[in-house]
Amino acid sequence: QFYYFYLKLLALFLLINNKKYGMKHIYILIILLTAFSTVFAQSNAVIAPPENIKTIILRSSLTNDYAPIIRLGDNFVFEFDDLNADQQQYSYRIEHYDYNWQPSGLTDTEYINGYATDWIRNFDNAFNTLQPYTHYRVTFPNENTSIKISGNYLLTVLDENDEVVFTRPFIIYEPAVDVGVTVHQSRDIATLKTDHNIELVVNHPNLNINNPGQEVKIVVYQNNDWNTRLDGIKPQFYRGSQLLYRYGDKLSYHAGNEFLYFDTKQIRVATNTIARVVLDDLFNAYLYINEARANKPYTLYPDINGNFVIRTIDSDDSALEADYCWVHFALEYYGDPGRDAIYIYGNFNGWQLTDENTMTYNEASKLYTGKLLLKQGFYNYTYVTANAEKQVDNQDIEGSFYQTEDRYTALVYYRPFGSRYDQVIGYGSASSEILRN
Repeated sequence: QFYYFYLKLLALFLLINNKKYGMKHIYILIILLTAFSTVFAQSNAVIAPPENIKTIILRSSLTNDYAPIIRLGDNFVFEFDDLNADQQQYSYRIEHYDYNWQPSGLTDTEYINGYATDWIRNFDNAFNTLQPYTHYRVTFPNENTSIKISGNYLLTVLDENDEVVFTRPFIIYEPAVDVGVTVHQSRDIATLKTDHNIELVVNHPNLNINNPGQEVKIVVYQNNDWNTRLDGIKPQFYRGSQLLYRYGDKLSYHAGNEFLYFDTKQIRVATNTIARVVLDDLFNAYLYINEARANKPYTLYPDINGNFVIRTIDSDDSALEADYCWVHFALEYYGDPGRDAIYIYGNFNGWQLTDENTMTYNEASKLYTGKLLLKQGFYNYTYVTANAEKQVDNQDIEGSFYQTEDRYTALVYYRPFGSRYDQVIGYGSASSEILRN
C-alpha cells in the first residue's frame, strides 16, 4: 500500500509539472496505478476470519445447496459462531461488485432497499457444550435490508469499532436467460481418463443482446469452489437467440477425485472414519490415516462435493447445542511437493488456504499431519497442493479420474452498452455423474 500511495503522489507531481516532464510519463503512471489498484482490490476482497470465528455459512434458505449463489428475491441466511462467547456486537455491510470482483461504484440506494449496513441482532450463547460460543444469525431480505439488483456481492462483518472482522462473497442472479450445461469426458487422448469438458448454451429469446462478444461474460465453477473460476470465455457460435460455448480444452477441468468424509455427530465414539476419540478439554477425533490416491484405481465415494452439514444426535438444535472438537488428520504421501504446501481442503472454511489448514511433515511418523477445530457434523474434505501464489492443484495427491462426480455451475453476466454495472442474468448447473453410467 506504501508503493501505491507513493505512485499517487508521483502522479500528482507530474500532473503539476507536465510541461517539464511530458505526458508520456503521466500515461505510464496511470497504467501503473490501474494495475496496482486492481491487485490491491483483488487481494483485499476476501478476508479470512480470526481464530475465534468458526462455521461461517451463507446459503439459500430454499435449497439444500451450500453454494452462496442465490436467486434475486429468495431468502438466504448468514450465520457464524464466535468462540469468545462474549456476545460481541457485530454489524454487517453489503457491497456490490463487478464481474471481476472490483467495487462497482454504485451507491447503496442503487442496489439496496433500506440499509446496506446494519447490526446483527439475532445471537444466542451455546449451551450443553464443552466449547462456549455465541451463535450469530441474520436472514435476508429483512425489514432493514433487501437486495434489489443482481450481481456479485461482498458481505463484510464489522466489530463494535467498525473494524473489519472477515468477509464472505456471494452472488445474486436473476433468471432472465436459460443456461444449459453439459459435461463430457475429455476428447483429448492425453486427458481422456482425467478431465471433464464443459459445453454451454445460453438461450435468450426475451432479451435482445446487441453485441454478445462485448456485453456477455461467462463464469464457470467446479463444485462451487471460488478457486476454480474459469472466465474470459467468449461465445463460439451465435444461432438466433442462442449463444453456444463449445471450446473443448478451453472449457475443461481436472476431474479430481471424490471427496473424503467424516461424521462427528456422535462425538463420543469411534466410527468407520474415526479411529479413536480422546477427551481433554475438548473432544479430539483422530481420523484413520489417509493414503495418497493419485496412483490407485478410482473408487466410488458418495460425497456432497466438499460441503458440510452441522448436526448432532444429542440435540434438536444443532446451531446452539452442537459442540466443537479437534479433528486430527494424517496423510501418507511419499511424493515430493517441492515448494508447494499441502492443505486440508473443503468448504468448511470457504475453500480458503490458511495457516490453519496447512499440513506439516512429522519426521517421526513419516506422515503429513494437521488438525482443525470444527463443529459437530458431516464434513467432506480432500488434500491439495498449492504454490506460493495459492494456485490449487487437486490431482497431485488425490489423482484425477473422469468417473468423479463433480457439479459444474455457469453464471451469465450482462452489461449492455451504457450500463454502469454487471448483471447476473442466468444460472445453470450440471453433474458429471452421467459419465459413470
